[in-house]
Amino acid sequence: MPQADKALPKTRARGKSTTVAKICLLSADQRATMFRRLAAAHPNARSELNFRNPFELLCAVVLSAQATDVSVNKVTPALFAAAPDAMTMAALGEQQIAAYIKSIGLWRAKAGYLAKLSQALVHEYGGAVPDDYAALIKLPGVGSKTAKVVLNCAFNQPTVAVDTHIFRVANRTGLCLGATPKAVEDKIVQFIPKEHLLPAHHYLLLHGRYVCKAQKPNCMCCCLKDLCSKRLEKNKNSA
Repeated sequence: MPQADKALPKTRARGKSTTVAKICLLSADQRATMFRRLAAAHPNARSELNFRNPFELLCAVVLSAQATDVSVNKVTPALFAAAPDAMTMAALGEQQIAAYIKSIGLWRAKAGYLAKLSQALVHEYGGAVPDDYAALIKLPGVGSKTAKVVLNCAFNQPTVAVDTHIFRVANRTGLCLGATPKAVEDKIVQFIPKEHLLPAHHYLLLHGRYVCKAQKPNCMCCCLKDLCSKRLEKNKNSA
């Protein structure tokens, strides 16, 4: 198994001090190799949500919670034609927003979020989407993951939003171990080479979505198979 980095921070479990946590199982050289390969595998990595501006991206990411990007892309053209900005979305109102998004999961709650966050943008930011994490997470329906996707994709900030795909890849490869997506999100940036920080979110997400799948990971075609801590451990145990 790849060696853990030195001087990793301590952690606590159930109120008791534990041994030094092995948060990352890959060396700096292995991480550099990992991201060079991911960059080669996904040379045009970008969000698969369709959007034209930060407001459309924010709305699309809110809609994508527990829904596929494909399903969101089916409803947003008509929605954004009717309400292309925060002012018109707020004026459209929750009930009319709902009529456009009924084909995606949790549509009732999401209609409420879009109406309320649009009102907040109009009243507090003149209709503009703020490029600040603290401001974004105060908006209705916007959590850490959504905020970081917007900062990365709309404002080119080197953030990494950890969804289920990135959470899976980070844990399987040993890049960043954590019991929850937020636990990984809080620590993963330090293990990503600086030159790859901006596109890293997309590299990891696309790798998880199309190669390192939840049920049937395509390990034989994986560009990281010789680095992956889960695969190496499995081979060791079966030897």
